[in-house]
Amino acid sequence: MASFGLTLYSFVYIGLLFCGFCLAADPFANFELDFSYITASPLGVPQQVIAVNGKFPGPTLNVTTNYNVVVNVKNRLDESLLVTWPGIEMRRTSWQDGVLGTNCPIPAKWNWTYQFQVKDQIGSYYYAPSINFQRASGGFGGFIITNRKVISLPFNTPDGDIVITIGDWYTRSHKELRASLDAGKELGMPDGVLINGKGPFQYNSSVPDGIEHETLNVDPGKTYRIRVVNVGISTCLNFRIQSHTLVLAEAEGHYTSQQNYSSLDIHVGQSYSFLVTMDQNGTSDYYVVASARFVNQSEWNQVTGVAILHYSNSKSRASGPLPDPPNDANDNSFAVNQAMSIRMNNTASGARPNPQGSFRYGSINVTDVYVLKSVPPVMINGKKRATFNGISFVNPETPVRLADNYKVKGSYKLDFPNLPLDRPPTMDRSLINATYKAFVEIVLENNDTVVQSFHMDGYSFFVVGMAYGEWTENSRGSYNRWDAIARSTTQVFPGGWTAILVYLDNVGAWNLRAVNLDRWYLGQETYMRIVNPEDDDQKTEMPPPGNVLFCGALAHFQKPQRISSSDALRIEGLLKLKSKILVVFVVIIYMMI
Repeated sequence: MASFGLTLYSFVYIGLLFCGFCLAADPFANFELDFSYITASPLGVPQQVIAVNGKFPGPTLNVTTNYNVVVNVKNRLDESLLVTWPGIEMRRTSWQDGVLGTNCPIPAKWNWTYQFQVKDQIGSYYYAPSINFQRASGGFGGFIITNRKVISLPFNTPDGDIVITIGDWYTRSHKELRASLDAGKELGMPDGVLINGKGPFQYNSSVPDGIEHETLNVDPGKTYRIRVVNVGISTCLNFRIQSHTLVLAEAEGHYTSQQNYSSLDIHVGQSYSFLVTMDQNGTSDYYVVASARFVNQSEWNQVTGVAILHYSNSKSRASGPLPDPPNDANDNSFAVNQAMSIRMNNTASGARPNPQGSFRYGSINVTDVYVLKSVPPVMINGKKRATFNGISFVNPETPVRLADNYKVKGSYKLDFPNLPLDRPPTMDRSLINATYKAFVEIVLENNDTVVQSFHMDGYSFFVVGMAYGEWTENSRGSYNRWDAIARSTTQVFPGGWTAILVYLDNVGAWNLRAVNLDRWYLGQETYMRIVNPEDDDQKTEMPPPGNVLFCGALAHFQKPQRISSSDALRIEGLLKLKSKILVVFVVIIYMMI
């Protein structure tokens, strides 16, 4: 029987190759990601980190627009794992989103294969673990989607492409950090900032000996596309390169109006592309800096990452003080103005949100309004929890759409309030019962004491407004209704608000969350459940994948995993081309055998 399976797979594969000449299907990109523990010393202290394919950080995945992406994740950790792909919209298939409301976790020592298409997307993203606070120990890497060659870039083709991950870092493990949160404690100040998984260059005596730093090798006169992603835990970082101008070109998959910055604040979960020309005197190296923002700078001085920009003709090390961060301690308007200066390039080729068939999002009538209010963590039933609108989310034991498909009752509630309610905080499984193809306004009010990042899976939204103070209906007069940037992660300043507009045309269950890992872990999230009631033939949402994992009320359906299941998964991925010609061809081959 085993030889029969291999024979069938071989014939199917050959048949698919043959049919590929006549079907012109989008290509497949296949990856193997092996998550395991290794020992590393990024800040000079040996600690357990989560590596991907033996590397920390993990490898960057490179694909092209419209590719079908197949990622086989092997979980060699001692606990369950899920991998999420922030910013990848997973059109019609929230089954692949990799959060607890959409997927059962991958048990320890198991593997699971994600299969999705990066439909009409370009840009700079990342992948990371989504459960058990594991992102605090690593497991992350870049995810880059390049343009198809027939689509021109809105700038000259760069001479090189550099991916940089930045993030605050603790020398305590993710298990120790989550134990602190479980005990009702704060995490405290991070021990440092990593750039591509490495500690700071020894720019002064405060940096101990023996720490390996990152070096970016460049050639004088060339222009590089430098992609920067903040994969950290909870700290906004200001990114800058000594004596070099950052020309902003892209934010989370959307081309921006090209503006010059000496530095840019990159909040947790955000990503940008800069065009940087090596136009300086290359006889010495230059600092690349990522330093903590919106904190007491004198106390947080150690929370600074420093890498080196090395010209190929450089003859000496970087020296002297680091380039200064923004001097805005007494001016909270600077950060807001910088954020709102990031605008969409409406003349660039390539996909961008097109609500109701019109790029004029500012003239579309809003059908629903949601106000999500966050406050400092509170005690609920003796536990420290974080909330939206007074609700601290408890993940359902059975993922949302899986429960729907198998008609599991009571897995969740569709009663999340549109507005904050005057009632004691509670822990619940409340979802937003959203309307398919609604054009909604979401106002994020941050009454917490820390700057927060907010993320929405499955979509890019327009960031139309942002300010300090209380949001009122009159605040809509300040909205940018023409060229607001579309993205999937936005900042919300403490004591302020951010307003976004989004067109709900992607069916599924989509996570709305604080990206700050401590707040997310403590329950500051919910889901939008979006169902097309007229989708009888599953055109707007794919059925559960054949390799779906079962848990909760459906755990009895889960079969023990066998090593040979990988062949079946590969066949399934190939069969998802869904061509009638292809299906007939496979049936004929099967009958011949």
